[in-house]
Amino acid sequence: MPGPERLTIAPGSTWRNWGRSVRSEPRFVARAGSADEVAAAVRFAREHGLPVKPVGAGHSFSPIAATNGVQIDLRWLDGVLDRRELPDGGALITLGAGTNLYQLPALLGPLGVALQNMGDIDRQTIAGATSTGTHGTGLAFGGLATQIRAATLVTADGEVLRVDEREHAELLPAVALGIGGLGILVDVTIECVPAFGVRAVERRERLEQVLDEWGERTRASDHFELYTWPHAEWALTKSNTRLAPGEGVTPLRRGREWFDDAFMANGVYSQLLRLGAIAPVVVPGINRLAARLASAREFSDDSQAVFVSPRAFRFREMEYAVPVEAVPEAVREVRAFIDRKGWRISMPIEVRCAAADELWLSTAHGRASGYIAVHRFAGERLGGYFREVEPILRAYDGRPHWGKMHGRTAEDLRPAYPRFDDFLAARDRLDPDRVFANDYLRRVLGP
Repeated sequence: MPGPERLTIAPGSTWRNWGRSVRSEPRFVARAGSADEVAAAVRFAREHGLPVKPVGAGHSFSPIAATNGVQIDLRWLDGVLDRRELPDGGALITLGAGTNLYQLPALLGPLGVALQNMGDIDRQTIAGATSTGTHGTGLAFGGLATQIRAATLVTADGEVLRVDEREHAELLPAVALGIGGLGILVDVTIECVPAFGVRAVERRERLEQVLDEWGERTRASDHFELYTWPHAEWALTKSNTRLAPGEGVTPLRRGREWFDDAFMANGVYSQLLRLGAIAPVVVPGINRLAARLASAREFSDDSQAVFVSPRAFRFREMEYAVPVEAVPEAVREVRAFIDRKGWRISMPIEVRCAAADELWLSTAHGRASGYIAVHRFAGERLGGYFREVEPILRAYDGRPHWGKMHGRTAEDLRPAYPRFDDFLAARDRLDPDRVFANDYLRRVLGP
C-alpha cells in the first residue's frame, strides 16, 4: 500500500476497536508513511501537550490503543523492508509495523519463508500482535514477539531508535513486547524459518479424557489445542504436526472448506449465537448440538493456512496464561463455576500452550504456559462472566493477555512478573514524560 506523500494530521473522530469493547475520541488522527513522519507526529503531539498512540487493526479487546490525544494510523507502514538470508534456509525479514498478518503469505511465500508459529487470527498488524503478546500453540514454540531480532521505534522525544544485537541490545527484551509503553514501533525484524507445511487432525472427543491426557497430548503434537463448550461434555481437539521439508500437502477440497469454515463455523454458528443472545434458555442445547456437529477432518496445507481460522462474527475475549501443568484443574474449575452460577455461555473455552521465554512482560516469562480463553458473542451482555472467572485463573498464578479484557492493576501485576521493575526502568528511560500513556497503561504500569 503506498504511503501518503507527506504527513497528514486531521481532526479526529470516534474510534472503536474490532470487538466493540472500546471506544475513544482522539483529538487528531495522523497518517504517516515513514519513521520520520511518525517522529514528526510525535513532536506535534508534544507541542500541543497531547498523548499519542498508534493504531493498527484495532483487534485488541483491551483499551491498549485508546487515546484522547493524537492517534497515529500505521497502515501505510507495511510490507517487506529488508531481508537477510540465514544459513539454515530461513531469513531475517524486516516488516513495516503496519503489516497485517494476513498479508504474510503473499509477502513471505515468494521468499520461501514463514513465521515459526502463529495464532488463529491474522487480522492484527505485526506490531500490534507482538506488542500485546499474541501467541500460537505448541510447547516448543514461543509467542510471536520471541521471533523479533531487531526493531525500530520512535521515542517520546521524537527520535528514531534502532534496537538490535549491536545497538541498545539491553532494551530488546522490553521493546519486543512493549505493550505500547516505550515508543511507536515503525518496523520489526523477524527471524523467519523455511516455509513448511502442517498436517492437521481435528476430532470431537470426551473432554474429561482429553484433560486427563493433557500433558501427554501437548507433548505428542507440535501444536495442540482444544475447544470446549460450556454445558456440553465434548471437546474439539486440534493436533497439528509440522511436515518434513519437501513433503507434499493435501489441502481440504474447496467445497469442504467452504462448508466447514464459511457456512457452518461462521454462517450457521453465528446465527445460533444470535439466537442464544435473544433467548439464553436455548444456549445449553445449542452448545451440545455445536459440540456434536464439530466435524472430524484431516488435511495438510501451508502453515498459515492451517494455523489461522476465519472469524466472521464479532466477539469479546479474556485470556489468562497459567503454568502449563495447571490447565486441566483450572478448566474444570471454570466449567464447574459456570454451572453453579447458572450462566448460559454460548461460546467455547479455548485452551492452548506455549514455551517459556525471557521477554520481560511476556505472559510465558520463565515458565511453559497454558492459555485459557473465555469468550462472549458481541451481541451478548458480558454480565459477570469475565469479572468472576478472572479470580479463578488468578489463583493459578495467572497472567492476563495484554490485548484482551481483564481487570488487573500494576499493584497486583508486579509480583507476577520478575522483570516488571526493569520494564518500568526502560519506560522511564524512553518515555519519562508518559507521552505514550493512556488510562490502560496507567492502570497496568502505574502512573
